Amino acid sequence: MSDAPHRWKPLTKHRSIAVALSAALAMTLLAPPGAGSAQTITPDALAAGGAAPAPAPTNLALAGTATASSVELDRDTFAAAHVKDGDAGTRWSSKYQDDNWVQIELAKPSKVDHVTLTWPNACARDFVLQTSADGATWTDVAALQRDTCPRTDVVEVKSTEPVSFVRMQGRKRWAAYGYSISEFEVWDLPPAPPEPTLGLVPEPVSVEEHDATPFTLHRNTRIVAIGDGAQAPARYLADVLRPSTGHRLPVVGQGWGPAPIVIEVGPGNGPDGHEAEGYTLTVAAKRVRIGADTPNGALNGVQTLRQLFPQWVESGAVADADADADAEWTVPAVTITDYPRFAHRGMMLDVARSFYPVSEVKAYIDAAAQFKVNRLHLHLTDDQGWRIAIDNPRDNPSGIDYGLLTGVSGATAMTYNGNGQLMGTELGLTGHYTKADYAEIVRHAGENGMTVIPEIDVPSHTNAALHAIPQLNTPGAQPRPKPGETTVPHNGTGSVGYSSFDAGSDVTYEFVEHVLTEIAEMTPGPYLHIGGDEAHVTSHADYTTMVDAFTRSATSLGKTVVGWNEYAGTALPQDKAVVQFWNGNRAAVAGAVRDRGAKVILSPAAHTYVPQKQDLRQPQGGTWACGGACGLDRHYNWDPGTFIPNIAESSVLGVESALWGEFIRRLGQAQYYSFPRIIATAEVGWTPQARRDYGDFKTRLAKVGGRLTVQGTNFFPTADVAWLTDVLGTPATVDSGEPAGATWTVTAPGAAPADLTATIAWSDGVRENVTLTTPRQASIPDMRINDAFTATSGRAFAQPGRYTGTLSVHAPGRAPVEGRLTVTVRSLG
Repeated sequence: MSDAPHRWKPLTKHRSIAVALSAALAMTLLAPPGAGSAQTITPDALAAGGAAPAPAPTNLALAGTATASSVELDRDTFAAAHVKDGDAGTRWSSKYQDDNWVQIELAKPSKVDHVTLTWPNACARDFVLQTSADGATWTDVAALQRDTCPRTDVVEVKSTEPVSFVRMQGRKRWAAYGYSISEFEVWDLPPAPPEPTLGLVPEPVSVEEHDATPFTLHRNTRIVAIGDGAQAPARYLADVLRPSTGHRLPVVGQGWGPAPIVIEVGPGNGPDGHEAEGYTLTVAAKRVRIGADTPNGALNGVQTLRQLFPQWVESGAVADADADADAEWTVPAVTITDYPRFAHRGMMLDVARSFYPVSEVKAYIDAAAQFKVNRLHLHLTDDQGWRIAIDNPRDNPSGIDYGLLTGVSGATAMTYNGNGQLMGTELGLTGHYTKADYAEIVRHAGENGMTVIPEIDVPSHTNAALHAIPQLNTPGAQPRPKPGETTVPHNGTGSVGYSSFDAGSDVTYEFVEHVLTEIAEMTPGPYLHIGGDEAHVTSHADYTTMVDAFTRSATSLGKTVVGWNEYAGTALPQDKAVVQFWNGNRAAVAGAVRDRGAKVILSPAAHTYVPQKQDLRQPQGGTWACGGACGLDRHYNWDPGTFIPNIAESSVLGVESALWGEFIRRLGQAQYYSFPRIIATAEVGWTPQARRDYGDFKTRLAKVGGRLTVQGTNFFPTADVAWLTDVLGTPATVDSGEPAGATWTVTAPGAAPADLTATIAWSDGVRENVTLTTPRQASIPDMRINDAFTATSGRAFAQPGRYTGTLSVHAPGRAPVEGRLTVTVRSLG
């Protein structure tokens, strides 16, 4: 398979995007049908010149009558009436033939703007949407063929005359079952624009929005760093803002100047009782201030401020804007007090099954850090590969050549399964981290507020070590080498649980103690993860003997030991151990908390594991954790505070998203399966339970999609998120008679060019239809989101002057989105 779908690079725009932002911020964004609400305009406001509100769109189906050609098993639970009950949890299902239909008879003849059909797992591959005035003579509105299921179809009707019936006439079913529709919505008007949202994720503890003049970044704005530790978050903010704004944004210790951004670190600057990571953020017209007790708290405030800027601030480059451009980088006036619910908001990256180069690990960190993820758990070793260099010790009783770990098992990875089929989309990537590589990862993670937690998985998941080191293949180790060989074969399959070190061999403890010592010396953070999971061929006695020895070693090195929940029943170091739950016995975890004073990290598979499928449109991915797809809702809708019975919330260290590498290869695929679900996990770990709501989260996340697009972060276009569209126009200056080449950038996550229509309305009355293009279209099978779209005017202006062009982007059943730019036409004379 080609590298193209997953060698993801951030977008770089070699033109100005620091222009037209006032217009960009005021754009109407795409919303699901019926989103938003009509404004109330008082008579006084009308008298003062206020416009009357547009009527709110109505779902005509709710007052209509639903009938169908058939009902599955003739059961009331599948009756036609369920398509118009406003409950997506119910459905109509037909009998098992292609020629079936369901229709809505409207309460009275009405004009119809568009229809929305929500299909669960029994979609139509081919169907026709029809309308009728009398229920006898039908007009075909659109014939559609689709290759994904489940899905939502929005079909424009735009009837010029009232209709009385709207019908879905099936032509071909998805599979052997019938058709199923959970909601058949018939809308009389285009949807209202969505209510504006700040789009902050995670949701802060307290946000006050002020009806006041926003803050405007000045070309001479300084970032003022006050207090010990303020310099690092100040530099971080400058690095984010400089490329897109083109402003110098010097980081200084004094001398505020115009429109300063002040970052103040020191005791008493953050919220009381939340000194470690809390912050306050105040945005006023003349100044922005972030206050925190610690640098990490200030960095959290920086990440929130970053999200308050327009999404275009994430662009990688900017050219000189027109001298008379009136665009402004603005931030709304707010007061925010914020701190995390849990100290640990982590992400695990499995580099053992398939390797990630340092540059890709850093990019993975960058994308997650903006959502206040603060732990990077690196799964460095497993049956399939060993990824970290270990030096030989001065005292080496067994004569082990530790360089073989990376020399031999750094060159192995996932390859094929037991049936000779390719594991994943392509061969796993081989490689390893030198000590300098690892130090660079630790340094970069620290700059992003992340602590690195290294994992050396023992006493099982050890085939890569056994494959590399002959001395480890003692009689009690498993599996056994083939006759005449000194080490076991490499395992490129997904098999686990079959390997084990030898509990009765001194070399086992010599090897593990040295490896843990080296890892501890390389890792400044307080944690050392020893795995301890899926030791299926290790006896309980042997498992306990080895794990007890390994946890003692980790403690003696001054580290807090972490292990998967299988090790919860061992003699964990008192008050110095963390149990990471993924699956299995919750009572044993509670026992470790009660008896050993352990803390808990929660990574329950159904709520945090990737790459489980996000929905059934994905051909790749597991389904075991949820008995089907593990959607965004599963990753969001759970409570870590009550997940382990009979323990206090104070014993929960936090939550962690886990990306395993059985088939995922490289950064693009890793991001596609992690995002946006890792954002949900970040909010689960940060936001108080009482402030969390899945519907509100989706509304805020919908705005984040454009920001991710501008960054070049590859993410899955979750079906139940109404991803917003945004438009930015770039001004142009041309000679009269020459094509202006005026361009607009459009972010529309998950959309295809055929989904969008675009028209330019010029200030002199000329209208121009344009086609949106993108260098990379969305493809769920290929695991990629689309790039931003570009609209380019082909118009040449005969007369000099200034012309304003307004691009309107429209998708079926969605509110239009507009973006303006100015073309200055110079006279050739």
